[in-house]
Amino acid sequence: MLLESRSMTRRSLLQGLAAAPLAAQGKRPPNVLFVAVDDLNVHLNCYGFKVVKSPNIDDIARRGMRFDRAYCQYPLCNPSRSSLLSGLRPPHTKVSGNLTWFRETIPDAVTLPQYFREHGYFTARTGKIFHDGLDDPKAWDVGYMPHVVQHQLKGQALIERQKRADRWEKLEGEGENEPDYKTATEAIGFLERKHDKPFFIGVGFRKPHVPFVAPKKYFDLYDPDRMELPPDFAPRVAGTGPAYRPNFDVFINRDAPPPLAREGIAAYFAAISFMDAQLGRVMSALERLGLRDNTIVSLFGDHGWHLGEKGMWSKMTLFEVGVHAPLLIAAPGMKTAGRNCATPVEFVDIYPTLADLADLPKPSGLDGRTLKPLLENPEAKWDKPAYTYQVRGPIRGVTVRMRRYRYTEWDQGSAGTELYDEDADAAEMHNVAADPRYSAVVKEMKEHLAGHGW
Repeated sequence: MLLESRSMTRRSLLQGLAAAPLAAQGKRPPNVLFVAVDDLNVHLNCYGFKVVKSPNIDDIARRGMRFDRAYCQYPLCNPSRSSLLSGLRPPHTKVSGNLTWFRETIPDAVTLPQYFREHGYFTARTGKIFHDGLDDPKAWDVGYMPHVVQHQLKGQALIERQKRADRWEKLEGEGENEPDYKTATEAIGFLERKHDKPFFIGVGFRKPHVPFVAPKKYFDLYDPDRMELPPDFAPRVAGTGPAYRPNFDVFINRDAPPPLAREGIAAYFAAISFMDAQLGRVMSALERLGLRDNTIVSLFGDHGWHLGEKGMWSKMTLFEVGVHAPLLIAAPGMKTAGRNCATPVEFVDIYPTLADLADLPKPSGLDGRTLKPLLENPEAKWDKPAYTYQVRGPIRGVTVRMRRYRYTEWDQGSAGTELYDEDADAAEMHNVAADPRYSAVVKEMKEHLAGHGW
């Protein structure tokens, strides 16, 4: 009842939002380049993984701020994006799978690009911003993808999809026929058109989502024999219970012994570098057109991604590697450019942050909080934890992340609890929830979860 009441309150507030004119006096309002990357984890050079070649993402980090502890609200594409783009947590969006369209569960929500559009911005989409055919008709002046009903794959159709996903492929040439290349080309076209309004352009790259397809020259950057396996690597799923899930998208229904796992990791990195090169084409156009100095650039990966940790691959876990994702924000005139922020933040914070940076009226009824204080001072006081949600069949899980600890409850603890001391156990190999020495920590973390269940 409490969640339902809060949801109704938010809907009433969101219904009351009205378009407001741009503050056209003086300096032109900043543009926004909103970059979404599918299935991108923090294996990036700017996050300390020096083996990965990601120069264009690294350049955004140098010009802006890298959030070292940024967390999605759900470790799956559609619910993560529905939450981020509506500014509401999954218990309020009621989206927990890839088949649910948020406009059917929260029809009155004002989404992030819609908010900018209603406040005088030209909005355009290319690539994957919302989840494919679950796009938002109210969001875009250009680029709306007509709504299509998503179907659950079963039987032979599922087998065929798995065959396509469970592979990697080296291409000749530059990858001109790949979706990400075409997305970058279309984004450049949006940038090159004459704009009589500030713009909000959403650029959604699909790699490194499976299958790992990229031009051969990016595979050549990574020798599989030199790829390091994670400290908790296993060739098959290493645990039971709701915290664990079968392999998905990669190594389906088969083991991943070290040699094969290293090939998979190298292929994932190749897909990252290919995507990064397409991002570089867009950023070069932004520079060439003289738009860089008045454009806010934000980039995120929509959730984490396992690379053999605990014997799992892909997404849909509440372990750190499943929910931790990159978040970079670069704003004109930033005095903290090139710095990082170690404070835990959430993706629901992105919506109010971009509105704040663009000096738009404060959006009402959102679950997030503007990150502007941290962008101005990464050591600023911040008392809001990060929450991520997960449905595992009939069981519902929620995890809370503080600076030092992660605490997870499944069905409010009746189906299991987990506590990890991230300072002492970054790979989350030792669940200390039942250790008496941590009883005070468990009590505190339970208090943080109060009101954040399903």
